This record gives sequence, structure tokens and C-alpha cells, in this order.
Amino acid sequence: MNGSIIRYILGSVLKIEAVLMLLPCAVSLFYGEKEGLCYLAVAGVSLLAGLLATRKKPLNAVFYLKEGCVATALSWIVMSLCGCIPFWLTGEIPNFTDALFETISGFTTTGASILSDVEALSYTSLFWRSFTHWIGGMGVLVFLLAVVPMSGGSNMNLMRAESPGPSVGKLVPKVRYTARILYLIYFALTIVEIVLLLVGRMPLFDAVTTSFGTAGTGGFGIKNDSITGYSAYNQWIITIFMILFGVNFNAYYLILFGRLKKALCMEEVRYYFLIILASVGLIFASLVQTTGHVFASLRHASFQVASIITTTGFSTVDFDMWSQTCKTVLVLLMFVGACAGSTGGGIKVSRFVILFKTVTKEIHSYIHPKSIRKIKFEGKPVEHEVVRATNVYFITFVLLFALSMLIVSFEGRDMLTNFTAVAATINNIGPGLELVGPTQNFGFFSPLTKWVLMFDMLAGRLELFPLLLLFHPAAWRDMLPRRKKKGEE
Repeated sequence: MNGSIIRYILGSVLKIEAVLMLLPCAVSLFYGEKEGLCYLAVAGVSLLAGLLATRKKPLNAVFYLKEGCVATALSWIVMSLCGCIPFWLTGEIPNFTDALFETISGFTTTGASILSDVEALSYTSLFWRSFTHWIGGMGVLVFLLAVVPMSGGSNMNLMRAESPGPSVGKLVPKVRYTARILYLIYFALTIVEIVLLLVGRMPLFDAVTTSFGTAGTGGFGIKNDSITGYSAYNQWIITIFMILFGVNFNAYYLILFGRLKKALCMEEVRYYFLIILASVGLIFASLVQTTGHVFASLRHASFQVASIITTTGFSTVDFDMWSQTCKTVLVLLMFVGACAGSTGGGIKVSRFVILFKTVTKEIHSYIHPKSIRKIKFEGKPVEHEVVRATNVYFITFVLLFALSMLIVSFEGRDMLTNFTAVAATINNIGPGLELVGPTQNFGFFSPLTKWVLMFDMLAGRLELFPLLLLFHPAAWRDMLPRRKKKGEE
């Protein structure tokens, strides 16, 4: 294990977070709030720690997937620990576990909150809370690759460890330029959404923070009623951009460079939009029968489907009051998630497509035992390694989900609350049903359950294995000094 490169990456992450924390300080200065002093102090300590960790460059800059996974998991943990301290110091979230829960929920773009009154927070903390979504949406290490020169040719291992989906590829030959292109698209889409929300007469602060939540598909609102109080126009704009941020960013790269036909032919994106249309149709039909309001039903159905499949978690209505059919569709969408290579969470559309094709191939082999049939995805044969990784991911996901459900059940809550609480955190959704519904929060859970759900949020955002690798002894064995055996000099 290359411990020096891991130290260097963690130090770089701390320096980046220190700089990013200056933005809420500026917000505090603008609104004349004293909370900015706490953010400034934490930024200073974070910067100092980062400078100390990076003062000596590693002699060996090459690192493999193991180091990439460990560095990624530790970076997100350190980033969350540092990012929660201002909430705790200001006294706005006085309990450290709650402050950490809120911060991890922010960086992992989950949007599950322990706060019962969001509007009681200062503008400074509201901004930082929403900004964590934007930082975590694309990934802090992708940002690191974009702005910090790193040599060694192993940078792809960092991107692979942090980026969502079964496989990650380079858009251009150099990983650094790939990271820059991704952030350019991400930034541009965020700016466009802010402008369109301002056109709808949404206040600037609301437009910026809401766009952060939409871009990162996080879902932290700055109002107690989430998005309910905003106009129908703004709700439609948010709906559209939630869907756009759930699209594989490779499609935007292709469109950007004039390859529109290839972008439109992306198989995962087609299935993504088909799932959205089918889900909206089912929920819309159910709502129209219940309410009789056509346009309102279409708007609410579209918004909630977009919010759940992209794992954003905003809400315009209390969908916990909808019919069982509507709630079943939404719970299923929690697991499907958005496209690979997007800012959305969940299992990802591409994995479900590969799994479905694997099952189809297996059934076909029973009928034609001697036939040889290749699984194809995006017009190319899927390598056995990708199929194996997808199957292992599903098995690991089910095991982790079951274990989390078991531990959470010790509190004695109802099954639907426990199930959707775990589903909402491991899939980075935010709200669930019953006691964790869109009008409720996670504050009533015990500290043990909150730590389990925090683990689930991190595991879900990091695609399970980078975080699980931290618990494997072999990942750390070669970082410790080796004992000399008898007879060795």
C-alpha cells in the first residue's frame, strides 16, 4: 500500500475543502451573520492540516486500484468530519452525531435530514448545507484531478473508485482533461438552472441553493415544505433539471462535440427515459382518478418520479398519502436510480439492463444448451469481468441492505419505516415512507441507527466496495512495519 500518496491525497482534499468553505463565509459577511467566524476557523485549521500533509510530495506517485479505493473512502470520511464541525460549533446542530449525519447526507447527496425546522438555520449554514450537495454530486476527487497536477498515470483508479456505475472510461486520453470536461458540463448546467429559476422570480439565494441540490441530486431544501411553496413554473424547471442531471454525462460530452446521433443512441439513456415515462404514466393515471386535476396531477407525478429516480429527494406533495400503487412505483424507482456516470445514486439503470440481459441469456442457454450468446450493451459485447462485477455488486448490496435492516429493526419501528429508511440512505434518496416520509425527518432514530444509516449513505455513494475495503485487514497489512522472522538480518 502506497501510504504516502494516500496522505498526499487526503491533504489535498482538506485544502480544497478549506477553500470551498470560504463561500459560506462570504454569505455570512453578506447577511451580517456571526456564524461565518466558525466556518472561517474550521477552514483555517483544515488548510493548515492540508498543508502539513502535503508539504512533502510522495516519492512514488504510482498507485493502484487498492490505494484509489482506500484514498477515496478516507477522503469522504475526512471531508465529512471536517464539514460537520461548523454545524456543531455554531450550535445550530448541537449534537455531534446529528451534525455528522447531516453533513454525510449532504456530501453523499442523500438529503436525509435530522432537522425538524430547516428555516431556523442561518443563511450561512443553509448555504453550506446545500453546497455540500454540489461538491459531492460530481465528486471531490474528480475535482481534485481537474485542478491539482498529479503524476504517475494512475489517476484513473481514483475516478473509478469515486464515479458511479459498473465501469468508468475516459472521454479524452488524459484523465485530468476528462475531469475538467465533466466539471465544465456540471457547472454550465447549474448556471443555466439558476438563470431559469430567476426568470421564474425565485429569490437569488433560493435559486442558487435549490440548483445546488438539483445538480448534486441531493434534495436539501431551504424551506420546511421543500419545493411545495414555489410556482408551478419553477417546479417544472426543477423537474427537467433533475432528469438532466440523472443522465450519463458522456451523452453531454457527445452532444458538446457534435455527435448528437451517437448520444441519442445510448442504450442506458433510452431505458432511463422509458422508465421515467412509464412511471409518470402509472402515477398520473392513479392521481387523476383520485383528484380529477389533470395538470396538477401531471406536474406532481413528473416531479416525484424525477426526484426519486434521480435520487434527489425534493418533494412538492406528501406522496406518503398517495395510493399503494403510486408508493410502490416510487419505492421501486429508489432502487433503480439514475444512469451510470451521472450525479444520481441508486443501483443504476445500466446494472439493471446488464442483469436483465444476463438472466435472458441464462434462460436461452436452457433452451439451446450448445449455443454461444454474447451479452451486448451500448452496441458492444460486455466483458465477463463487467458481468461478474455487476452480479457481485447485487449480492453485496442485498447482504448489506439485509444487515442494515436487521440492526435498524432493534428500535422496534414499523417495517415500512425501517425498509424505506435503509433504502433511502443506501440509495442516496433522502425521504422514505411512514415515519421518514417527505414531511418527516430522521432525527428520532437512536445514535446506533444513525451511524448505520451514515455508513449506508457513504457505501451507497461510493458504490459499496471502496468503503468495505477499509475493513479488510489485507488493505492495511503492508502499511505496517513488517516483523522480521527468525534468522532474517
